[in-house]
Amino acid sequence: MAKEEPLVKEIVPQSEDFSAWYISVIRKADLMDYAPVRGCIVFKPDGYELWEACQEGLNRRFKATGHRNAYFPTLVPESFFEKEKEHVEGFAPELPWVTEVGDEELEERLALRPTSETIIGHMYARWIKSYRDLPVLINQWANVFRWEKRTLPFLRTTEFLWQEGHTAHATEEEAREETLRMLEVYRDFVETDLAIPVIKGQKTPRERFAGAVETYSIEAMMKDGKAVQAGTSHYLGTNFAQGFGIQFLDRDNQLKYVHTTSWGVSTRLIGCLIMVHGDDRGLALPPKVAPTQVILIPIGPAKVRDQVVARAKELLQALQAAGVRARLDDRDEYSPGWKFAEYEMRGIPLRLELGPRDLEQNQVLAVRRDTGEKLPISQDGLVERVQALLEEIQATMFQKALAFREAHSYQAETLAELAGILQEKTGFVLAGWCGDDACELKVKEETKATARNIPFDPPERMARCLVCGREAQHTVWYARAY
Repeated sequence: MAKEEPLVKEIVPQSEDFSAWYISVIRKADLMDYAPVRGCIVFKPDGYELWEACQEGLNRRFKATGHRNAYFPTLVPESFFEKEKEHVEGFAPELPWVTEVGDEELEERLALRPTSETIIGHMYARWIKSYRDLPVLINQWANVFRWEKRTLPFLRTTEFLWQEGHTAHATEEEAREETLRMLEVYRDFVETDLAIPVIKGQKTPRERFAGAVETYSIEAMMKDGKAVQAGTSHYLGTNFAQGFGIQFLDRDNQLKYVHTTSWGVSTRLIGCLIMVHGDDRGLALPPKVAPTQVILIPIGPAKVRDQVVARAKELLQALQAAGVRARLDDRDEYSPGWKFAEYEMRGIPLRLELGPRDLEQNQVLAVRRDTGEKLPISQDGLVERVQALLEEIQATMFQKALAFREAHSYQAETLAELAGILQEKTGFVLAGWCGDDACELKVKEETKATARNIPFDPPERMARCLVCGREAQHTVWYARAY
């Protein structure tokens, strides 16, 4: 007899309270739990497997572009931060410090790394002596700490997981090429694997990474119209090289400073994934990163149960042998209806139902999570059809997210117009900017919107600055952001 349990408990509708919807979904989907330290979370297996999928997709791309993984310490001496003044000023408000061990006070404070440019710069100065040592192409997977005032699971936490690439080059040209190459790697991963459309562009000086010469980003739109900076890539020039003495003897026998880059994405990608694709039924995961792509559920009366389950196991084996991440739920203590709602809430891309009538007709009933469409599929050639369906789901999810972004993208010629759009609607607003820091700051003060980036390929070039009316030097996407 099926266990009498309620179907998936109510999820707060997105239209009612988007933040409450987000929290209810990640809790009900069992992705995380709150840790005892403020702003920290515990990644439960279902949540961590999403991060593993990001690691796998990115690692493959990093290694294809010649990068290797390494690891550097979490603790960074305070003196290291003083070598790059702009950098430490940018992170000072968020730095947690270790000041004593046991009952003994440390001679020098140690920071829990907010990012690793300083410790890596110190090591590169020891490793790099000649042009023959360049380029250095290193990435690390690590945890970092930033004492955030306002936190939100996955998107903004005190401790979070990320990867940070750090490279050193002989010339500015090589370093700039690397910076843009890795930005494109991020775009490719986020759009291809996560099915999230992004806007590539350059950050304004005000939004630039502390200590960088140039910062570039990919920006994604959530379903509440807010932006998330999904990844950044920085050209650091020789700023850190000079601070840490990273010099090399070039081919012309001259001692020169290296040009460095850094680039990173974090577990905020999981938050993006949820906020871009999720709905009032729960998660909706793109097949490429879904830990479970297909769930098989046998249904029917007890008298034919053994026969149905036996066939379901055969189909499961065939799918798994072909590389499909499939699972079978043949528990009899839960009803099929409960299972349908549960796996729909967990965002599994494709459900396959198998009952006695399906056995007779040599078929299964496939149900798509993205559209809810039900499709009878022949058991002959099931693997190929499932693989094709997963590809269709991946493409459909990207197109749906892209259509949403386009429907919520606007243009404004004045600050009043931008403010009106953000008050009445949600989304991104394209506007002109003269390049003056005061005009950018005024937008933020009056609308709470920030300049997300200066897109490489804007849909239209705006003629006038939305604040002062002077000739626009840049066309900028503005949005409220997480």
